[in-house]
Amino acid sequence: MTKFLPDHLLNGYRAFVDKRLPQERQRMRQLAEAGQSPKTMVIACCDSRAAPETIFDTAPGEIFVVRNVANLVPPHSPDGEFHSTSAALEFALHALKVEHVVVLGHGGCGGIHAALSPAAEPLSPGDFIGKWMSLLDPVARAVGANDHMTANERQAALERIAIRYSIANLRTFPAVEKLESEGALSLHGAWVDIRSGELWVMNPETGDFSRALADA
Repeated sequence: MTKFLPDHLLNGYRAFVDKRLPQERQRMRQLAEAGQSPKTMVIACCDSRAAPETIFDTAPGEIFVVRNVANLVPPHSPDGEFHSTSAALEFALHALKVEHVVVLGHGGCGGIHAALSPAAEPLSPGDFIGKWMSLLDPVARAVGANDHMTANERQAALERIAIRYSIANLRTFPAVEKLESEGALSLHGAWVDIRSGELWVMNPETGDFSRALADA
């Protein structure tokens, strides 16, 4: 038999069919017929270690997820170019009418590392990552120039600053500003430590991060 997918994906699908699908079949049938209606959008990094569906233990249809390098949200810029994250946000707000948008960062983010390493050689001639991470240039330069911090401290600091930056950019979208002012939309920031699995959440008033489960 010709295989058109890697074995580990086929084996994973086989396990899904044998174990999870029987439990989810009715829910998936309902989702197929009625469509999705998640209340929460999560903007996360495309890092394979930071899957929101795993971190929040969600079932199909529960969260609407968009992932990109370093979980960034660019500012509102309707310039006729291609804007994947902005398009997903537009769909979430206007079609799905989500009530929460969560920007989820994580420890050891490669995109953040790239932003802190401006002298590094580009990964490719196109250097899409360099262009994308230039969104953080001003703050990355400031954090990177702080010699009183270790490299790990600078990395962690920029990971969390980037979350606050993305939330600020969310508020440049007229729809976000309107819905938030009406109390119909809440913006949230969170950061997960890949090593420990510990989730930290952002205080919307101060911007400080604290453990989501202080007693865990």
